Amino acid sequence: MKNNILILLLSLSMFGCKEKSTNSSTNESNTKIKNNDIKYNGTGSITQGLAETKIKSLLSSNPKGSRIAGVGEIKDTDGNTWTVPGIIHFNNAPKAFDLYNENNGTTPKNLSEIDLNPVPVTEIDSDGEIITGYIFADNYFELYINGKLIAIDPVPFTRFNSNIVKFKVKTPYTIALKVIDWEENLGLGSENNRGKNFHPGDGGFIASFSDGTVTNSKWKAQAFYTAPINDLSCLSEEGEKRLSSNCSTDGVDDGTDFYGIHWKIPENSFGADFDDSKWPNATTYTEDVIGVKNKKAYMNFIEKFSGTGAEFIWSTNVVLDNEVIVRFKVE
Repeated sequence: MKNNILILLLSLSMFGCKEKSTNSSTNESNTKIKNNDIKYNGTGSITQGLAETKIKSLLSSNPKGSRIAGVGEIKDTDGNTWTVPGIIHFNNAPKAFDLYNENNGTTPKNLSEIDLNPVPVTEIDSDGEIITGYIFADNYFELYINGKLIAIDPVPFTRFNSNIVKFKVKTPYTIALKVIDWEENLGLGSENNRGKNFHPGDGGFIASFSDGTVTNSKWKAQAFYTAPINDLSCLSEEGEKRLSSNCSTDGVDDGTDFYGIHWKIPENSFGADFDDSKWPNATTYTEDVIGVKNKKAYMNFIEKFSGTGAEFIWSTNVVLDNEVIVRFKVE
């Protein structure tokens, strides 16, 4: 049975629900923030502590080895409400076709076991070319072509999976994705890992397409949610770059007083006519940094990922930046 809260939250996202909404009230932790002398000169909104869980799990069941993907809400110092780790369309958008998905038993050993015929084709242009894409995201993605939502990741958190998409489009066209590194500690960008209750997770996204398009540093990537931050003075900005390289990524036993930083996602940021010229270029990361050498969802099909020349991309901090939009215009 669907959770009524889940239906309400996801319905709001269909009607243009924004990342940030005005609310005059503040909770106890936000009052605490206001009373402290915080050294933060950035453009983001500050939250502190754990979010209130609104959806316990996006999946009706969590197979052995998977983590629960919840959704929460938290107020910033101005009383505005933020959805963490982000507003998504999990219940009202088509799921991407499985390349590899242990959660439902789709576990091919290589590409020779994959039948591409059942992969649905989303039509953008009736006289366009059919493009096939291979996607691996840590953890979650929503794919847009020319502003149209094509497919979403069927596994929000773990176990790690990969997907195939097809769409029919004319050149030039724009690829845009919201990518999210999920969190167990909602509002604090962390999980129980490596012996610590509050350990920052890391993201990572890689894709290749049949027209030769691959992820690399030519893509644009902007962060919209950064956490956990234990010292706000470690953050800085250079133009549109939101930098956290001076911030700690160590796990701790108790991070409930840590902060999150949030930025409103601009209108039409997935559209073809959105101006991303001032956004930072994507930062690339090696397979070793992302940690995929033991991930069958990636390694079983490596020829469609790094084998095509594609690189893992993210914003400037693959550990602390949890909600990122990446974009690329195919000429």
